[in-house]
Amino acid sequence: MSLHHDAVSVLTAWAAPTAEEEALRAEFLEHLAAHDDAMLRQCVPGHLTATTAVLSHDGARVLLTLHPKAGMWLPMGGHCEPGDRTLTEVALREAVEESGIADLELLPGPLALDKHRVWCHPPDSRHFDVEYAAVAPAGAEAVISDESLDLRWFPIDGIPELSDEATRRLAARGQAALTSRSRAFG
Repeated sequence: MSLHHDAVSVLTAWAAPTAEEEALRAEFLEHLAAHDDAMLRQCVPGHLTATTAVLSHDGARVLLTLHPKAGMWLPMGGHCEPGDRTLTEVALREAVEESGIADLELLPGPLALDKHRVWCHPPDSRHFDVEYAAVAPAGAEAVISDESLDLRWFPIDGIPELSDEATRRLAARGQAALTSRSRAFG
């Protein structure tokens, strides 16, 4: 199965929690149908990406990167690579690469969708962002990568202003998913 096919399957099966995200889900699927290369950054109108909110083991904090191009505190994430087979693979790979934490556990997802302008193909390219959450083991220490100006843990309810609503939403949904899972197994 190709990454493109996986993305279609994931988005077809995903139940959007809001009307806005249902509209995004439909738009993402239309984009995939129109562009065979929609999974790769070469797709000029826009391409799918994967973002992961890395949560502390107890779900109280989220690890954010100070993104050098955006100039904001954001979750880990990025482009699909030619060898990637699934969106979950992309989400986990990007989270591990950008956090430096090897033993992350990806929660079932996606948890959210977001579309935003980016600098990949100026003046007007978009990221069709499929968003996940992962849990770090207790005592995990993050390591700043070359893709970050800084890396810090923030309380879920204390994400700095120099961020965005998509980051706050994803962190809150990740925390809720972890809490729900803990109750189910607790």
